Amino acid sequence: MNTETWYDETLPDQSRRNFLRMVSASTAATFLGGAPRAMAADKIKHPAAKADACILIWMAGGMASPETFDPKRYLPYEVGTPVDKIISTFPAIDTAVDHIKICQGLEGIASVMDRATLIRSHVQADLGSILHSRHQYHWHTGYVPPQTVAAPHIGAWMAKVLGGRNEVMPPFINIGQRLEGFGESEEIKAFTTGGFFGSEFGPMNLPFPDQASQAVQPPGGMSADRFAKRYKALESLLKHSPRSGDLSDYHQESMLRALDNAHRLLGSKEREAFDLTKEKKEVFDEYNTGRFGQGCLLARKLVENGARFVEVTTEYEPFYHWDTHENGHTTAEKMKKQIDRPITRLIKDLEERGLLERTLVIVASEFSRDMMIEGVPGSTAKDQSRANTDVIKELKHYGLHRHFTGGSSVLMFGGGTKKGFLYGATADERPCLADKPVTIEDLHATIFTAMGISPKTVYDIENRPFYATKDGVGKPVMDIFA
Repeated sequence: MNTETWYDETLPDQSRRNFLRMVSASTAATFLGGAPRAMAADKIKHPAAKADACILIWMAGGMASPETFDPKRYLPYEVGTPVDKIISTFPAIDTAVDHIKICQGLEGIASVMDRATLIRSHVQADLGSILHSRHQYHWHTGYVPPQTVAAPHIGAWMAKVLGGRNEVMPPFINIGQRLEGFGESEEIKAFTTGGFFGSEFGPMNLPFPDQASQAVQPPGGMSADRFAKRYKALESLLKHSPRSGDLSDYHQESMLRALDNAHRLLGSKEREAFDLTKEKKEVFDEYNTGRFGQGCLLARKLVENGARFVEVTTEYEPFYHWDTHENGHTTAEKMKKQIDRPITRLIKDLEERGLLERTLVIVASEFSRDMMIEGVPGSTAKDQSRANTDVIKELKHYGLHRHFTGGSSVLMFGGGTKKGFLYGATADERPCLADKPVTIEDLHATIFTAMGISPKTVYDIENRPFYATKDGVGKPVMDIFA
């Protein structure tokens, strides 16, 4: 299907229905298909792993790089300022690295920039439209929807190819994102899965970190012995009942293995890692800026106890958090207070525990933002700003309100990446397009290479090859590795 015509900007409700219809069809077809089969396994040479675990810090909603990690010309708030003069609404501040500056409000992260690689030239594809869930699907799977099969999340690839680091700890855990009850929630579900790999490689979803411990214990009021008996009865029922018409034998068996893995976790000592009340109060308080900060603490505890891939998100909900269609400056200021302290403490904690070198930490978003441009220059994407004015008239107009795909920032720590290193750039003046662009395919290839997975890893699914990076073309940015 031609992705340029797949989305009708004038019919947003219809476009979302199209998204769900097409992705649901591919998911249903996948689950009726057979087991994925590794292809050319004897010819694929995996790189030596530089990291054992990966933490993806997801800035959901479109974090504006000129307001965070790529400061530009700054103009303070003043009524009457022409909006085309504004590129950054926060001034630049010094970091621990002389040649790298970031934006005011991220002083904590600035203090640990000497442990980081900063990529300023990440670019996103022009999908002919801008729907957050569609761009997030692309970023998390490496593939533009719709696909003919259910594409696995990048975390599912790591779970499948590398396996778990601890036999009872789920290899893929997703923290902070609700999958029910808000606009585009069904679309977010479409990529938060194991895809064609099956349920056992999908995420354990923990939308509320402070309630994570409840996910690894029997329901309230039920004894462990009674719960075990119920589990055994359910397992027997699933094993001996006729296979559901919605699942192949492989996917039914994968669901059973996922159930068995969850049951083993409930009886293990590792389940204490899910309990934030076990942390020292002073440590908890430093992380605790809300759900996101608690999620960073939980991620650290889970990686310490053997998780392979953990995603922590500020959560995507339309027009909230980083989805700044108006009140951009005020909202960005609030979001920085949520993320700065927890990310800083996470990096320091991993370093103090000797885990940072073998843990790849990534801070990324689906695209950046600009005051004037929607998409990239020349894009036909509909302008979605709610602060459409030629001059600043009130505070809600001050900030970056339009989606920009021509250059965004990705911050990386550990995992064999260089320390205090800057890669790529965007132009100082609008349009702030990227020099030495890093596509999603190449960024994924870089992440997979750090984790010891060849970007050309390929599986046969329904008689077609499906690669870890789209068509196997992703090339790692080797310059960022030490």
